[in-house]
Amino acid sequence: MKASLAGREKGAVAIEFAIVFVMFFAVFYGLLSYGLPMLMVQSFNQASSEAVRRCVALDPSSATWSADVNTLARQTLEQQLSWLPGALAFQFASDATVTLTSGRLLTVSVHYSKSKLTSTLPVLVLPGFGEVPKLPATLGTQTSLQL
Repeated sequence: MKASLAGREKGAVAIEFAIVFVMFFAVFYGLLSYGLPMLMVQSFNQASSEAVRRCVALDPSSATWSADVNTLARQTLEQQLSWLPGALAFQFASDATVTLTSGRLLTVSVHYSKSKLTSTLPVLVLPGFGEVPKLPATLGTQTSLQL
């Protein structure tokens, strides 16, 4: 009688493992798939803030001030975001903009398309949940300062 009972419990261990593995995988995938976009948005925020902060130190009475602001802001963005791997296809020319209005309002923006990220990061489509990770059309930030 004991042998037949032990034989029936072998399948229970496999079922329990399958259930625990699915839950573990879901949590692990969620951490990875939401962690990278969150890291990127935080980096964009920090880089644009740093670019604006460094431009405050430039002398506005200089003849080349507006060109210097544009150059310094772009250099700072490139320096701060140099850690981004090439697989993410981040392009400074199209994904980052620096504008200086005539009223001396400096705006540094970073806008990264979701399609670029999903070409590198796999997206799962789960029944009842939809896409995982659910991301906005663009990841980005904008920082402005009156100089």
